[in-house]
Amino acid sequence: QVQLVESGGGLVQPGGSLRLSCVASGSIGGIGVMGWYRQAPGKQRELVAVFPSVGRANYADSVKGRFTISRENAKNTVYLQMDSLKPEDTAVYYCNGRIRTMTSSRYLELWGQGTLVTVSS
Repeated sequence: QVQLVESGGGLVQPGGSLRLSCVASGSIGGIGVMGWYRQAPGKQRELVAVFPSVGRANYADSVKGRFTISRENAKNTVYLQMDSLKPEDTAVYYCNGRIRTMTSSRYLELWGQGTLVTVSS
């Protein structure tokens, strides 16, 4: 059994910052590509940032220069540092990743439960 557990969402003023965390728990054998998605009210889910197992991170144009995705593989954790937040960033943020169990060579695609980020004055 493996799962992604998110935390860090909340209410923040425009221009403020939040850091989201996503921890892979269970019998983790390996972690592949990880990413963050978000879904704003009335809109489709969209990719925010992706961090491949090898390579550089990529970001949606709307968050470039403001958001930073990072990984701490030893902690089985991916972060999303969000700075200079705007009301348009308000959404449910979801962690996504491909996770391998200790006893399998197969990677499972997992989603976190989502954490709500509200940017409002």
